Amino acid sequence: MQELHSLKNKVKKYNEIQENTRAYRKAWDDSLKNSLIDLLTNTCAEIGLEATVEVRQQVKNLEAIILDLGKVHSGIYEELENEMKRQFVRANGMLVYQQLFNGKIIVMIMPPYIEGIGEPQPSKMIAIYRPEELQPPFIIRHLEEFLRDITEWEDYDDDEKQPQKIGFNVGYNLEDLKE
Repeated sequence: MQELHSLKNKVKKYNEIQENTRAYRKAWDDSLKNSLIDLLTNTCAEIGLEATVEVRQQVKNLEAIILDLGKVHSGIYEELENEMKRQFVRANGMLVYQQLFNGKIIVMIMPPYIEGIGEPQPSKMIAIYRPEELQPPFIIRHLEEFLRDITEWEDYDDDEKQPQKIGFNVGYNLEDLKE
């Protein structure tokens, strides 16, 4: 039956994807998880970055490896009565490698935030990888991006010139055109 050819191809593709999920989960368990832990731990020690590498494995096949810069007193506090103070805690940021439902690995940056002062910024997704794609050079780049982002957070101010908008439907400043 010619009309079933397309449907058979879809079933074949579906079965391949399911097999990929099983293979990705096996790769995580067999080697990737320990490789990530070792690489993150050793790299942080070598570059002098004080961080802990945590494994969150409460839910099988949705495990995560987290490079955590920890929490500290922010230096900000609320003065209460009788010379008491309520300290605000600062989370210094995290780099997260987490399994997705399909066995692929999502890499995210959780930016720093101060508890009780505004809402934390949402996590920043870097990319989603198949286990075989997640090689040491990528992890080094993730660390570089993480350090850049948390450094920018620490050094926040409005001195940075905002990028010029260009493109269709962007108005011109008539004063600039009179020269």
